[in-house]
Amino acid sequence: MTTTTAAEDAQTAAWKTVERRELSDVAVDQLDRWWRAANYLSVGQIYLLDNPLLRTPLTREDVKPRLLGHWGTTPGLNFLYAHLNRAIKEREQSTIYLTGPGHGGPGLVASAYLDGTYSEVYPDITQDLEGMRRLFRQFSFPGGIPSHVAPETPGSIHEGGELGYALSHAYGAAFDNPDLLVA
Repeated sequence: MTTTTAAEDAQTAAWKTVERRELSDVAVDQLDRWWRAANYLSVGQIYLLDNPLLRTPLTREDVKPRLLGHWGTTPGLNFLYAHLNRAIKEREQSTIYLTGPGHGGPGLVASAYLDGTYSEVYPDITQDLEGMRRLFRQFSFPGGIPSHVAPETPGSIHEGGELGYALSHAYGAAFDNPDLLVA
């Protein structure tokens, strides 16, 4: 008679394993570039109304009069997004990324913009200088988008801003789909 542990049972065909190996220098460089670009886009959303690539000296008119969004949570969210992308591609793993930190929205919006999803959903936010300006201007600004992950954020299934809500939605997503990696 063969018995299995709960951990062995949990590893179904949907949870593809791969041989562990060190990341190549190229892969590390790509992750670092993604992370830095996502961080720049995040800072731009929090602070800038105009001049997204800082092609001219920064002026008071370029900066938002009221700043919302927490920079402190954003680099970590961007770091996780970059590495989850790598794991998803490497393992072909169906995944959803749920975040709870309030005002962490610029990180998820930045990554959705970088991977092209944001521009697919919102064609007026194009992958060029004008699209970047619009992306920055709309964040946490009248008539724009909230400072936290919200239903209008591509891929979001919850109104973010509080860890408790994110955890309850994460449990629900995992229970509804045991083959889904809920991160």
